[in-house]
Amino acid sequence: MQKSDLKFIPNFFDRYIALIDDNTYLIDGLKTNETIFKSISEKLIQHQEYRYKPNKWTPKELLQHVIDTERILTYRALCISRLEPKALLGFDENMYVENSNANNRSVEDLLKEFRLVRQSTLPLFESFNEDVLHRAGISFETKISTLALGFTIIGHAKHHFKVLNERYFTNNVNLG
Repeated sequence: MQKSDLKFIPNFFDRYIALIDDNTYLIDGLKTNETIFKSISEKLIQHQEYRYKPNKWTPKELLQHVIDTERILTYRALCISRLEPKALLGFDENMYVENSNANNRSVEDLLKEFRLVRQSTLPLFESFNEDVLHRAGISFETKISTLALGFTIIGHAKHHFKVLNERYFTNNVNLG
């Protein structure tokens, strides 16, 4: 299914979904791009402890945030796909980052984890049929469909790779 198949785009998540081209297919968007990983790996190693402002995350913390958020959004998609009747809670991303231990990990380890998380996300979404993708539930006090969560996963990573490119890396890297 394509982004244009979304029946509604929920508030808050719209900023991430807006980053995705209208004719992007969900499964294509979830496929990892090794060119991006190779480009970002070297830059992350060079800037891994850099903070562009006090109290801002390091690039390693930002990458861990992308990983954690993908896991959480994938869990939400699973719950909605299985018709979970309960509203799903939000999370405090700053608390997660503070307790992530990301700065004590290698860039290679974080990128490996990101690849593995994405490799796990992809078959889950491939298993969803059109009916399941259009199912909606309440997540973070917002009505959202499984399909919208998939595009949020793609857009959220794209947003943060753009932040890395614009605020952390001095020589821009094409991040898609």
